[in-house]
Amino acid sequence: MVPFLIVVAFIVIVALAKSIYIVPQKHAYIVERLGQYTCTLNAGFHLLVPFIDTVRYKQNLKEKVIDIPPQQCITKDNIMVSVDGILYLTVTDPVKASYGIDNYLFACAQLAQTTLRSEIGKLELDRTFEERNSINGAICQEVDQASDPWGVKVTRYEIKTITPPASVLDAMEKQMRAEREKRASIAESEGQRDSKINRSEGEKQEAIRKSEGEKARRINEAEGRAKEISLIAEATANGLATIAKVLSSEPGAHDALNLRIAEQYISEFGKLAKTSNTLVIPADLSNIASIVKVATTALSNTTATAEAPTTPPALPRR
Repeated sequence: MVPFLIVVAFIVIVALAKSIYIVPQKHAYIVERLGQYTCTLNAGFHLLVPFIDTVRYKQNLKEKVIDIPPQQCITKDNIMVSVDGILYLTVTDPVKASYGIDNYLFACAQLAQTTLRSEIGKLELDRTFEERNSINGAICQEVDQASDPWGVKVTRYEIKTITPPASVLDAMEKQMRAEREKRASIAESEGQRDSKINRSEGEKQEAIRKSEGEKARRINEAEGRAKEISLIAEATANGLATIAKVLSSEPGAHDALNLRIAEQYISEFGKLAKTSNTLVIPADLSNIASIVKVATTALSNTTATAEAPTTPPALPRR
């Protein structure tokens, strides 16, 4: 009797264990009754009929991340590159995900790889780096459309790395180096050109300023010399007028003038003898009196001419 009760108790415990289910949050359990789909258990506490109802599938409703392994793709210009990526998806219908396909994760990964190869084949190597966003969008749209009957929603796809062959990388590096050297050479030549232009412009401005300064200097010197000549002429005229006036009015002025002229003649002749090795001696060197007489006569004639009254012209007779 006791063993029978133990067996009954064991059966009851197993039946309770088979009938009580607690579903975690963001999970869904697919229940079959005698091999046929019955219901879907969402998060919470649930009771099932023991030995009749069975939880066949347990689906995780969280967003899943699938690492797409690297694969060889051929570009439009026949360059083989290695491309890998990441696929993000979420189960929206647990029933379709359970009965629509055997393994939706594997199917989505394979579809993403084939779509990636197709999209890479449409582009040249240089454009594959520029069109990453468009490639990601095309793959996401294609996989999402194909996985809709499976109850799966593909949220996004991201390319991680695009790796060209070593020879292509070397050629790209040489091209980039040549492009950098070209830009550096252009920048250097433009700098030299600007420097020469600035230097020539500075020399031009300097020459203009110097010529303007030289012009102003010469004008000032010419005006100064003209002013000097005018003042000297005016002083000379005043001096001659004063001498003429004294000669006409003062007694003994002619003798003083003669003495002064003789002194200046002797003084200038002595200076000539000091500053020159070649000396031209007048024929009548001893007759200083005659030279003085000639000078005084010219001065007297000048004075007389200055003091002579102006005779008005005679009127014609009728």
